[in-house]
Amino acid sequence: MEELLARFLKRDRAALAKMISLVEDRAPESTAVLDRLYPKTGNALKIGVTGPPGVGKSTLVGCLAAELHKRGTTVGIIAVDPTSAFSGGAILGDRVRMGDIASSDGVFVRSMATRGSMGGLAIATQDAAELMDAYGFDWVFLETVGVGQLELDVADSTDITLVVLMPSSGDSVQAMKAGLMEIGDIFVVNKADRQGAELMMDDLSMMFELTVSDEADRPPVVKTVATKNEGVGYLLGSIQQIADALTANGTIAGRRKERIRKRIAAIVEEEMLRGFWERKDLGSRVEHVTDEVLEGHTTPFAAARRILEDVRG
Repeated sequence: MEELLARFLKRDRAALAKMISLVEDRAPESTAVLDRLYPKTGNALKIGVTGPPGVGKSTLVGCLAAELHKRGTTVGIIAVDPTSAFSGGAILGDRVRMGDIASSDGVFVRSMATRGSMGGLAIATQDAAELMDAYGFDWVFLETVGVGQLELDVADSTDITLVVLMPSSGDSVQAMKAGLMEIGDIFVVNKADRQGAELMMDDLSMMFELTVSDEADRPPVVKTVATKNEGVGYLLGSIQQIADALTANGTIAGRRKERIRKRIAAIVEEEMLRGFWERKDLGSRVEHVTDEVLEGHTTPFAAARRILEDVRG
């Protein structure tokens, strides 16, 4: 492990990949690794990219990374993909759509499987983002799997959230239903060369006028055509402006504090749950009462209550 840490600190990309695999697999040594590296975090700007499937999130993130790369900025990207039903791994579609930028120096792309997480981000995603931060990337993008109402936890994992939509698909209604409007710092109408883009821009602007009283607090709405690299530079400028404003008014600091608080609570819950199942051979006891339920001697609720009473006793 010491040799791996030394390689990581020398910015060895293979060591970074191995470290992410450790935290993704919840390996026993992953906690020690994160403990050692956590003091080096807190410098990267973390950008969440969310929105319904098919709006072009991966292509857009790839364009943003390419533009940042041209400007001499280093970029880490975590693309959360659906989980393979066969291997449990990520499908890797996002990496394919990001093209050549995925193999560029100064840009590191990692696909991660949801592994049953219902919030659009894998459980280990925040740890992977912290590793990329400790590695020294200036910007870290977290792109969600794209499952609408179930991916809102991206706002709890990043400093700034981009909500990507596209015209002529009912996305403005989707934004309202899914609560995406509440979490977005910037709204992006991608595929803006399609019919209905201007109408969607107007719809979003009208929604913000009705829901956000202070004009200065209304999130910007930006048009892009990621496949043609149109509007990407302007979007990047908008992200930087929002980042500067939210840093100045203390919002990003507040979000980071809340992120740490929730992470501590999640770690405590995870450890307590693991310890709970290790107590009194609960696994075999569940197997035993399962047979009792199948034989009609009890119900799942009564069986669970009995186990809990025994544990508490």
